[in-house]
Amino acid sequence: MAENAEGDLNSNLLHAPYHTGDPQLDTAIGQWLRWDKNPKTKEQIENLLRNGMNKELRDRLCCRMTFGTAGLRSTMGAGFCYINDLTVIQSTQPYAVQELKAVAGVMITASHNRKEDNGYKVYWETGAQITSPHDKEILKCIEECVEPWNGSWNDNLVDTSPLKRDPLQDICRRYMEDLKKICFHRELNSKTTLKFVHTSFHGVGHDYVQLAFQVFGFKPPIPVPEQKDPDPDFSTVKCPNPEEGESVLELSLRLAEKENARIVLATDPDADRLAVAELQENGHWKVFTGNELAALFGWWMFDCWKKNTSRNADVKNVYMLATTVSSKILKAIALKEGFHFEETLPGFKWIGSRIKDLLENGKEVLFAFEESIGFLCGTSVLDKDGVSAAVVAAEMAAYLETMNITLKQQLIKVYEKYGYHISKTSYFLCYDPSTIKSIFERLRNFDSPKEYPKFCGTFAILHIRDVTTGYDSSQPNKKSVLPVSKNSQMITFTFQNGCVATLRTSGTEPKIKYYAEMCASPEQSDTAFLEEELKKLIEALIENFLEPSKNGLIWRSV
Repeated sequence: MAENAEGDLNSNLLHAPYHTGDPQLDTAIGQWLRWDKNPKTKEQIENLLRNGMNKELRDRLCCRMTFGTAGLRSTMGAGFCYINDLTVIQSTQPYAVQELKAVAGVMITASHNRKEDNGYKVYWETGAQITSPHDKEILKCIEECVEPWNGSWNDNLVDTSPLKRDPLQDICRRYMEDLKKICFHRELNSKTTLKFVHTSFHGVGHDYVQLAFQVFGFKPPIPVPEQKDPDPDFSTVKCPNPEEGESVLELSLRLAEKENARIVLATDPDADRLAVAELQENGHWKVFTGNELAALFGWWMFDCWKKNTSRNADVKNVYMLATTVSSKILKAIALKEGFHFEETLPGFKWIGSRIKDLLENGKEVLFAFEESIGFLCGTSVLDKDGVSAAVVAAEMAAYLETMNITLKQQLIKVYEKYGYHISKTSYFLCYDPSTIKSIFERLRNFDSPKEYPKFCGTFAILHIRDVTTGYDSSQPNKKSVLPVSKNSQMITFTFQNGCVATLRTSGTEPKIKYYAEMCASPEQSDTAFLEEELKKLIEALIENFLEPSKNGLIWRSV
């Protein structure tokens, strides 16, 4: 009897008006329990309500995800601030966008984040990810129409809708046909003795990389059997992010050694990022950073353009792009070779949007990248693309093999010609937004109000750019050329010794990232000195500007 009474009490609690003392929370609870038809996520909220967990309910229900550098991204779970069936339905009222002349595209993607996370990317009719003001307008529309439409939870609606069409095979065929535009040595590829291992990290890349290799004339790469099929639990890796290097490439490297393969290619779960590792003569593996790969891709794509273009082609019509936190190596190559280089805000959505503008104005874009191993060779898609980058990397390696040159050796040649660019990128975890804000506000009011620092330890600062506020001391009017981005924190310091360092918050994770690069001229060939100088500057940056002990920052664990 008592048990039934308690059951009735709980039932009444969950269906009566809610009186938590917070009208906003009461409304949000009522909305969630009315709209969520997934028993698992609905039960999570019901349990919190039964147990009087008002703070947890407020955290989950009284805020909404916003568009970061790569769409909406959050942990999977119950609440308007998480990725779940209801928030995906609310948010919904890709290459394929351009090919099909679609108005927009949506991609649900695990990407390279931990298995608990998920993401939601929106592409505009341009085929590039949305930028401002579209992101704000979409969020406004979501807020104005949060109640799911009739039929939103009907799983069978897709199968019965007359609008349904699955263009996957046709799009795949057209994409593979487009890849031929960036294949320059098909005959050589078919004869190479070089072997490749590929891992798709439990994601979607396996079949597409295999097909791309066929288009380029290669034998298919050797797949890592434990990682080639989709697996939402990412059961063989702690984190499915190839950017983490050797620690997550273990299975690939061991397979490559067994199969006598010198090159390992790794695409992340949604196949937009690419990591490359090469076996060195000393038996160790060299895992290239995103900036190092960009130096190789930049050299390769321009060299192929020069060799395959008509004699009267204008190099001033050619462009390469990178995000502002990425290596300046393309800038150095552009200055020497005569083509144009442009920077964008972090996030490939900005690169894709700018490429679209350039193409519409008759320009030719050969290559674009972001340092977090995101590359775009050619312009068939307007987003980073691990599939095309993987096969271009394979062709580059096969071509260099004919001259008995490794990728690492070629990288050194690039640096010797255009100047060494030595970079280091890492991050700290910080789960307290107010701490993050205070760190950056301190930099804006360093020695006195509205004064940025003039030194970092012993290192003199030449220029400062703050895209959060729109300030740039290098410009005559002190205004940043890059768009103002008030919703994120990002300050760049240019030092008198040639180093450029940026501190910024992540758009998708609780991180403060730092990016530092020593940009040397070709005459400066003492790499040991350059590396030591960069190391000292990073130590000063961390100690003086981030103050990890004082601010309780958690050092990157990998």
